[in-house]
Amino acid sequence: MKPEVIFLVSAVVLVLVSFLVWVCSRYKKCPSDKIMVVYGSIGKNRDGTKRSAKCIHGGAEFVIPVFQSYAYLDLTPISIQVDLQNALSRQNIRIDVPSRFTVGISTEDGVMQNAAERLLGLQLSEIQELSKDIIFGQLRLVIATMDIEEINTDRDKFLEAVSGNVETELKKIGLRLINVNVTDISDESGYISALGKEAAAKAINDAKKSVAEQERDGSIGEAQANMQQRIKVAEADSVAIQGENEAKMKIAMSDAALKEKQAEALKIATTAEKIQAAKALEESYAAEQAAELARRAKEQATLEADIIVRAEAKKREMELEAEAEAEQVRRRAQGEADAIYAKMQAEARGMQEILSKQAEGFADIIKSAGGNADAALKMLIADKLEDLMRVQVDAIKNIKIDKVTVWDGGQSADGKTSTANFISGMMKSVPPLDEVFGLAGMQLPDFLGKKEEEAPAESAEKESE
Repeated sequence: MKPEVIFLVSAVVLVLVSFLVWVCSRYKKCPSDKIMVVYGSIGKNRDGTKRSAKCIHGGAEFVIPVFQSYAYLDLTPISIQVDLQNALSRQNIRIDVPSRFTVGISTEDGVMQNAAERLLGLQLSEIQELSKDIIFGQLRLVIATMDIEEINTDRDKFLEAVSGNVETELKKIGLRLINVNVTDISDESGYISALGKEAAAKAINDAKKSVAEQERDGSIGEAQANMQQRIKVAEADSVAIQGENEAKMKIAMSDAALKEKQAEALKIATTAEKIQAAKALEESYAAEQAAELARRAKEQATLEADIIVRAEAKKREMELEAEAEAEQVRRRAQGEADAIYAKMQAEARGMQEILSKQAEGFADIIKSAGGNADAALKMLIADKLEDLMRVQVDAIKNIKIDKVTVWDGGQSADGKTSTANFISGMMKSVPPLDEVFGLAGMQLPDFLGKKEEEAPAESAEKESE
């Protein structure tokens, strides 16, 4: 095998081994006397809140590099000396209670999380001072609720009250109370010492009295001793009964005061509940009113928007229809105009063609006549003479004359009869060719006849007539 390949394989194996060693080094095991706290990107709790840390006791955890880190909390017990002085009891007597408390970090699930959030990174001395402040406060609070006789005689009750209060507060920072030891209780006024002396003196006096009575009354006999004994017993019983009655009275008064306070608390709670219910009902009505107003405004806006949209749509539709109709009219008019223009243009071209052909024909006729326009005109008139005569004849051929009555009285002065005058006058009603040509601005050729000029005398006579 080539050296390069061997070197490459060795490098890859070395990298893999290093990576595995590094990964294994991130698998952290927690000792039994410590709590391992993994922090960083931990995730979320069951309720969806962000998780600040993960606590492990007596196990192991893989710590993700870059995203997570870890630290330890020491479970070593911490002994705290609490020399409480001048603590005020319920009887307003100040006492000194020297005691020693032993605490440690709790391994309970919820309390262990509190320790990770509040004690991680603190030294044991700092934790000790923090716990000491909490113990001082709770110890003073318990002493203020008890009499000196209870504290001095019923130590179990006192220690139970102290343990309950102190441990409740210590759990808030992640600690648990391991042990409480109260060494001695004393007061400045000597009340506790006086109580001890009183009890001792009473016991000694009772003993001396009993011995003296036995020595002095030894001869009196058993009867007198029994009588004295019964008297003392009765007195003791009466004192005991009186004490019991007073205790019962105090208990009854305490129960009455408790019931009174409970009634007042119930009254306050009921009143507050009704007030809150009324406020809630008022807020509910206000919210419903606001919602109704909002709904009304929304419906009104929706209705107005629908009307406006429909009106605008109708307006747009009418505008489009008007524009379409105008476009149709314009196109139809344009088409008609184009058709008329095309027709007139065609007629003009036809008329131009006809006139052009006529002009060419006239030019040929004039050319045939040797360039004499007068001769060419005569040729045209001769060609159309038959048509002209037909026009004259057509002018009178449709006149229907059923009957003509002529009273002829003979010849007139010019030698014509009345019948001849009638026929001649009827023929004169037909326009002569000379006048027809004159209206057209032309002159009748000489070979068709020429109108004789009237004599000047006759013209003057006619004008005078």
